[in-house]
Amino acid sequence: MDEWVIWVILALVLGVAEIFTLTASLGMLGVAALLTAAGAAIGLPVPLQLLVFALSSTAGLFVVRPLALRHIRQPQLSRFGVEALVGKPAYVLSEVTGRDGRIRIGGEEWSARAYDETLVIPEGATVDVIEIEGATALVYPRE
Repeated sequence: MDEWVIWVILALVLGVAEIFTLTASLGMLGVAALLTAAGAAIGLPVPLQLLVFALSSTAGLFVVRPLALRHIRQPQLSRFGVEALVGKPAYVLSEVTGRDGRIRIGGEEWSARAYDETLVIPEGATVDVIEIEGATALVYPRE
């Protein structure tokens, strides 16, 4: 069997393995094997084939792969609407209990309940918004 056929088979095996792992590492090795198959097809001796494979796989893993991964990663989506209020500090306008209360979040007045129903949070305290349920903020006092 010709050497280039062996390199093509290796490239196919690495390509199929890449489909299952999605790491881009095996894909880069598969591309290196294809480049080596091209070298073998034009008649390079085996030591030079191994050198082509080593150089192209090293270049793929340490140069091309990090660039590709940088472009694949998506930035974290910005939260907006009521989701953006979760985690924000708020000022207690009227006493907050497990049943009712009023707070100010970023200039807006909201109805509120204590996240822990046994808590009573006095007027003037600072709280963190833990969750939003409908038009009511569930809050917890800051330490």
